[in-house]
Amino acid sequence: MDINYELYKVFYYVASSLSFSEASRQLFISQSAVSQSIKTLEQKLGQPLFIRTTKKVQLTPAGELLLKHMEPAINLIRRGENQLLHAGTLGLGQLHIAASDTICRYFLVPYLKQFHQKFPSVPIKVTNATSFHCIDLLEQGKVDLIVTNYPNIRLNHSYIQKTVFQFTDVFIANPVFFHFEQEAITLAELKNFPILMLDQKSTTSEFLHNLFLQNQLELVPEIELSSNDLLIDLAKIGLGIAFIPDYCLKEKTKDLFILHTKETMPSRQLIASVNPNLPISASTEEFLRLLPEVL
Repeated sequence: MDINYELYKVFYYVASSLSFSEASRQLFISQSAVSQSIKTLEQKLGQPLFIRTTKKVQLTPAGELLLKHMEPAINLIRRGENQLLHAGTLGLGQLHIAASDTICRYFLVPYLKQFHQKFPSVPIKVTNATSFHCIDLLEQGKVDLIVTNYPNIRLNHSYIQKTVFQFTDVFIANPVFFHFEQEAITLAELKNFPILMLDQKSTTSEFLHNLFLQNQLELVPEIELSSNDLLIDLAKIGLGIAFIPDYCLKEKTKDLFILHTKETMPSRQLIASVNPNLPISASTEEFLRLLPEVL
């Protein structure tokens, strides 16, 4: 079907903002031109893409389907433009990585430093997102590379480039408030204490809930947050027992101790992933070479 790319571009901006006026502003064209472009595209495709009312704009099922396919295409073009615009003397373009704030802080920083020292002219962009959202960004072509927790039910195995780190999650508490440093405790006993953990949008939350279910237990956390650092702070003041990755405990402190569970805690991994359906940039390949590989 011979349809001008500009029509798809207008559709993408309207669908992304659900606003004809906002698309007009971003595209630097009149709102009537936006409306006419959408009308032309709908005629060529033979079906409506938007439901227009006086108060809001909504996508039709056909519009939602088209947006799902347009988003990776638009982002692929943008990535190509960025690679060309930011290409330095070594032929490397911008490096765009997505990872959670915990993975960025406790794992990625040294490798970002190495990359920057090796290629100081290459722009680095880091997007903070949960491991679940990172996969969406990768599938949509919005980032070059993600580093996420694994297991991750949403991660396509073909996306996995390498395992870069292995870790174990731990329960931590303040010994002033919880008096069993030398004892091993069961998960059944543990559930009677206030549990502090990441919120349900995280792979860590999913992992712990599944662990309790495997032991025929229901987990009802006292507090759910989006930051492991804040969980550590709350555990220090005795609000409960926090569940965090062990690599977040960089220094020993008298305010915290690690609880030992009678059940073996399964290990998890950090995975570096790319979208195999998109071209891998030279900067991404160089960064991947810097990352270790755990066999």
